[in-house]
Amino acid sequence: MPPGQNRTWVSEFILLGFSSDTTTNRILFSAFLLLYLSSVLGNGLIITLVCLDMHLHTPMYFFLCILSLLDMSYVTTTVPQMLVHLLAQSQTISFAGCWLQMYIFGAVGLTECILFVVMAFDRYVAICYPLRYTVILSWGLCTQLSAGTWACGFFFSLIHTLFTMRLPYCGPNRVNHYFCEGPSVRNLACMDTYVIEMVDLIISVFMVVAPLSLIVASYIRIAQAILKFKSMQARCKAFSTCASHLTVITFFYAPATYLYMRPNASYSPEQDKQVSLFYNVFTALLNPVVYSLRNEDMKRAFLKVMGR
Repeated sequence: MPPGQNRTWVSEFILLGFSSDTTTNRILFSAFLLLYLSSVLGNGLIITLVCLDMHLHTPMYFFLCILSLLDMSYVTTTVPQMLVHLLAQSQTISFAGCWLQMYIFGAVGLTECILFVVMAFDRYVAICYPLRYTVILSWGLCTQLSAGTWACGFFFSLIHTLFTMRLPYCGPNRVNHYFCEGPSVRNLACMDTYVIEMVDLIISVFMVVAPLSLIVASYIRIAQAILKFKSMQARCKAFSTCASHLTVITFFYAPATYLYMRPNASYSPEQDKQVSLFYNVFTALLNPVVYSLRNEDMKRAFLKVMGR
């Protein structure tokens, strides 16, 4: 490509998905449709319960409601199109559609990374400063923290998407993935991608490593505070409220760190699709299960809404 020319030659991409076999695709369609509907209904139920039950109008459930909204957005960005491609003969996505999908997916994912830090801070204040909990985490601060997480997520995702989609794509246009994921699309660029890899690494440090470090630091302080409780029952209750959050964090950060914090040379398309599917679809389904089964307040709110 001549120097200075940075416009793409590719007008659309082909998403290869998981299989080219019709029978296999129909089975996958049924399985993924069930997972998607379960995820949307589960997270939607949490949002509904938090909105309807006054006892859940606390900072903890406010942030949980935002997490559920993010999870619903997460799966809706990728799964519906994947379901269409599993049944349709055409698996194409326009360049603009790929750009938009990559941007929204990255924005929601990065927002969730920061939200986990806010939720860890919420647990830290609740356990270490219980008498000042509502004073420290006022609704004004909760709103500001929420707005800040969304702003950071969408801003850094914009940087990642602009750098990726401004690369020259002059063919081939077959993306070995079920959605327009950054590294998968970037591998099709017909120029060296070292700069964008460094940009992604810097973003990952700010949006993955730094938040994870803050979460670990918060829970070290939380564990120290819990161990000072004299009552064993109080200790168990405190650990139980943190267990759900830690479970969700582990299932989100472990695959995300594997996918986005490693050298581009170790890229493995088939393995990456499986890992990506786990933290995209299964984690969004896991969140409402973990929080509803381990949380007595959610159970009481559900029975109350059901009129029992």
